[in-house]
Amino acid sequence: MSTFKAPKGTYDLIPPYSAKYLAVRDAISGPLRLSGYGYVETPGFEDVDLFARGVGESTDIVTKEMYTLTTKGGANLALRPEGTASVLRAALEANLHKAGGLPVKLWYSGSYYRYERPQKGRYRHFSQVGAEAIGAEDPALDAELIILADQAYRSLGLRNFRILLNSLGDKECRPVYREALQSFLRGLDLDAETVRRAEINPLRVLDDKRDDVQKQLVGAPVLRDYLCDACKAYHEEVRALITAAGVAFEDDEKLVRGLDYYTRTTFEFVHDGLGSQSAVGGGGRYDGLSEMIGGPALPSVGWALGVDRTVLALEAEGVDLDIPPTTSVFAVALGEAKPKLFSLVTELRRVGIAADIAYGGKGLKGAMKDANRSGARFALVAGERDLAEGVVQLKDMESGEQAPVALSEVVEVLLAKLA
Repeated sequence: MSTFKAPKGTYDLIPPYSAKYLAVRDAISGPLRLSGYGYVETPGFEDVDLFARGVGESTDIVTKEMYTLTTKGGANLALRPEGTASVLRAALEANLHKAGGLPVKLWYSGSYYRYERPQKGRYRHFSQVGAEAIGAEDPALDAELIILADQAYRSLGLRNFRILLNSLGDKECRPVYREALQSFLRGLDLDAETVRRAEINPLRVLDDKRDDVQKQLVGAPVLRDYLCDACKAYHEEVRALITAAGVAFEDDEKLVRGLDYYTRTTFEFVHDGLGSQSAVGGGGRYDGLSEMIGGPALPSVGWALGVDRTVLALEAEGVDLDIPPTTSVFAVALGEAKPKLFSLVTELRRVGIAADIAYGGKGLKGAMKDANRSGARFALVAGERDLAEGVVQLKDMESGEQAPVALSEVVEVLLAKLA
């Protein structure tokens, strides 16, 4: 038994369970690839200040949850706790915003890291697929991303999720609301840390999950009442476009999300079958983030969907994904037939057939057990006598029927049967 174990709050993905994660990633990214989004991959660690500026110094992510390190050269780095700041940094560094028409549409997939109390649905290492549309202020982009996420979830067979929608205003109307909210919060009985947070970003207090805080927030000013005419019109257009696409959503005036960079449209996907960790993904518009990290004004919008949470949501609904077996044909060589069958397996793989062969010099019984475990639809069985006659035995693993097939015809026959 190994001396080492995965670090607390992390997990290993191993077959066959890992196939679910691959299927979820493919399903989430599928609609994006059909909608003009190109793939981007960023380092697993970045300059600490990228997240301090972008995510927000008052957020739990920055103050409590980031894994930070100092390199031998003295650089302060952090394991990425989220994807948006990294992707925007990469786009700016590569001058993608100068390469042609905007928006720059990007999607990504990877692991992210936050130091949290481990529990079901909340890990210190987690997987997300995300999308960002950088450089355009257009309600249609906000609606597009929400619709694409809805499409991805439904393609997986998820049904019991809800989309929560809100507007956080912009630099014109949010300061007025901020002042009204701070005035309200100063009259509450809050702990010192929450008071500090309220002075830096009072909207973050609305996102506090503690019951004693939420009870005191009854009667707090509602941002909707402070939206300027431009933000109201923008939000109504987003709502109209989503509605026209047949995507259901719920208006949630308390929805804030946990990152400081959001403006205007903000949304969250929740699944009620996951208990307290009900969010499976979310995002919104972040028109000022580029300037926060030293770039030009580039209004943008995006989301990130949790692969881990999505898998849990599928399990909560009892959805079984249609995952094809990793092997379609399994070869069993008897006696000295191994070199010829190995060559045949290689030929099958070259034409796109998933094929495997029994290794380790096993006898017929042990090799056929391997064939059964592989989930293969067909087995190729051959000994020296079969090869001398120029045939292999083709066995249908479902029906049990077996018949000889000429060696020269095996590839053609299997291509037809597996089509």
